[in-house]
Amino acid sequence: MPLSTPAARKYLHTRSIELNGYKREDDLWDIEVHMTDIKSYDVENQWRNGIAAGEPIHEMWVRLTIDGTFLVKDVEAVTDNSPFEMCPIITSAYRELVGIRIGRGWRRAINEKVKGRNGCTHITELLAPLATVSFQTLMGNIQKNASQKSKAEKETLKPMVLNSCHAWAEDSEVVKKHLPEFYKEATD
Repeated sequence: MPLSTPAARKYLHTRSIELNGYKREDDLWDIEVHMTDIKSYDVENQWRNGIAAGEPIHEMWVRLTIDGTFLVKDVEAVTDNSPFEMCPIITSAYRELVGIRIGRGWRRAINEKVKGRNGCTHITELLAPLATVSFQTLMGNIQKNASQKSKAEKETLKPMVLNSCHAWAEDSEVVKKHLPEFYKEATD
């Protein structure tokens, strides 16, 4: 069901974000994002001699290459469109994320390496959904590896999805059905 009918309004801005996950032939994964910001009106811009309505004011790409343990093996960031000539200069800073594992502490590591003046606000914002899409991309591989573990290993290794949202809460019907060994009755 879509949102309710809005009040009268005028369209001004669209941010489009597309994320994709790929399995590579070398057993690594590429997780990519492409983001654009487009205005419905012309924007004064000295460097680009103005930005016409419908042209991207921002257009950025990021590719994280990760292994099966979510370790970042490579990072590439590109700024194709920006409001300032100096914006694309910072993209190489994102190589600082190589060697960091996506998971617990990911946002802290991002903040230490590329937040604020050490990065680009827009590219840095894209790193959180890239992490989420990496889990979605590798989920089949994670489930396959989990099914190969012994019963004892399964019972001691907490699944990543457990308590990640209300559907995967340890007292939910979803966990009761799909992860019964981790199910706990609600204590309310």
